Amino acid sequence: MAEKQKIINIAVIAHVDAGKSTLVDAFLNQSGVFRENEEVVDCVMDSDDIERERGITIYSKNCSIMHGDTKINIVDTPGHADFSSEVERIMKTVDTVILLVDSSEGPMPQTRFVLSKSLEQGLNPILLINKIDKKDARIDEVVDEVYELFMDLNANDEQLDFPILYGIARQGIAVRDPEEVKGIEVGEGDKKLRHTPRGIGGLDITPLFDTIVEHCAPYPDLRDEPLQFQVSTLAYDDYIGRLGIGRITRGVIREGQTVAVAREDGTIENKKINQVFVYRGLKRMAVPQAECGDIVVVSGISDISIGETICDPSDPQPMEMIHIEEPTLSMNFMVNTSPFAGRVGKYVTSRHIRERLNKELEVNVGLLVEDTDSTDCFKVSGRGELHLSILIENMRREGYELAVSKPEVIFHKDENGRKLEPVEEVVINVPDEYSGSVISKLNQRKGMMVQMSGENGYSRLEYHVPTRGLLGYRSEFINDTRGEGSMERRFFDFEPYKGEIPGRTNGVAIAIEEGNCTPYALFNIGERVQMFVEPGTHVYEGMIVGMNSRSDDMDVNPCKAKKVSNMRAAGSDETIKLSPPRTFTLEEALEFIADDELVEVTPDDIRLRKKLLHELDRRRAGR
Repeated sequence: MAEKQKIINIAVIAHVDAGKSTLVDAFLNQSGVFRENEEVVDCVMDSDDIERERGITIYSKNCSIMHGDTKINIVDTPGHADFSSEVERIMKTVDTVILLVDSSEGPMPQTRFVLSKSLEQGLNPILLINKIDKKDARIDEVVDEVYELFMDLNANDEQLDFPILYGIARQGIAVRDPEEVKGIEVGEGDKKLRHTPRGIGGLDITPLFDTIVEHCAPYPDLRDEPLQFQVSTLAYDDYIGRLGIGRITRGVIREGQTVAVAREDGTIENKKINQVFVYRGLKRMAVPQAECGDIVVVSGISDISIGETICDPSDPQPMEMIHIEEPTLSMNFMVNTSPFAGRVGKYVTSRHIRERLNKELEVNVGLLVEDTDSTDCFKVSGRGELHLSILIENMRREGYELAVSKPEVIFHKDENGRKLEPVEEVVINVPDEYSGSVISKLNQRKGMMVQMSGENGYSRLEYHVPTRGLLGYRSEFINDTRGEGSMERRFFDFEPYKGEIPGRTNGVAIAIEEGNCTPYALFNIGERVQMFVEPGTHVYEGMIVGMNSRSDDMDVNPCKAKKVSNMRAAGSDETIKLSPPRTFTLEEALEFIADDELVEVTPDDIRLRKKLLHELDRRRAGR
């Protein structure tokens, strides 16, 4: 039998914005994956449009590189807590993780989450302190903070003995001693260097490659044992259907092979594999067979699901199912019933929405879709606002029209029948002068302060806050801190119900007729109302056009035209000066609305509206 190829699987884990995708770019650039004349985009692994626009990773992805005679499979993981179900599954397919920590921020809440998952799996991490060229870098303190974090998470002696490297991922540099970078012009902010992270001044990422090979033994040769392969991720291909992705724990998998699939309910059924793919660079390559240790993609099993094991029919040995954390938020997805329904969207019926949600369930494991009393409404639950809003954003780009309700928290009951609600761990960095207002707002929202510290004019606050209290808080937080604060949050635990939390204190201005907004009307309304629309916007009865300065709702007519008489000339309106309207992103709109309001989402517009469009119906319901 030929000698087995050496294979090491690694995952890059870190907090949001620590430089994971940039590090993977440097891996690919310096291992010769790209041709010399090939144009390479930044964060090449973030292939989804929304990932590119927002600069975040949503879906974990795979690629592979060769270092000497060793094949290294790399998994790029998301950093946001809302996509934590992606991270949990990945840990089962890798041999080690590279923990990336920012040289000035230090470990953040999400760092703690992804590290705890990898330590639970018994992995021995490699630490890379990134962005050591920052002016406010505090390398030694950050290393101490990481040691403390490992001890907090009960790491064993072997895990505590982790190798430490220092790097500037954007320039493709990793070194064993930060002094090596001192004499080199790394050119912080120089855009020309960004597209060629091939290393600078004789330094490159080789020390990191060498550390991976020294620190981590290649996967053992278990080719003679019966096949065992657990599916950890799903993908979908329009031509070959559903794909199962995971690592072969032992044995060999071949195209056209008959296998046994061990299901979640304990049943085992025989299926046939069509094709087998492995990763070479960024590309999926079809191969006749793949060996244990490798991350592979298989096609042909149309109903394969996450956590199920593909094994040898003569000796089926299922692996333990993968546990996915439960959803914490739900919202209703409804057929759009506004007067403008169907004008822009391609898919508008409940059948379209149901099919799209079912397709999403095939690959998005953290999601739950349930029917409601109405055939036109579906209850969709997920891991957070971002998780659900990314789904809505994808749907609207694909041509769907729908209305969505305010996100609601999912409550649980304990064995004594007490009501439990999800609580999040929140870490806030904010200039000292704004910390007072942030503390008072979080206290109103039933937050509990865990820790507070200050450094260089900034306060660092750690809180446990009910998820209910954080709904709608982000935009308020940005206003309160003049955009200078940062807020990171992750699910902490279910705790007893904390009592009533005050909601939005302002009422809204509601249009009473359909038409186009006029400057004259908006100018008069704008004295008491912050407007959401501008002149020429087409509105309908029941649509929300602004926020009232008082707590009650107000019916207004933004389409009222100025009466022209022989005393008043039509042209004197040209001098009207209007304040710019407030515009909403999808997340801001979902945070803003109250229980009796909806967000109408179409491919072109995001509108706010009342659930009941007619004033009389709203009065009756109010009684």
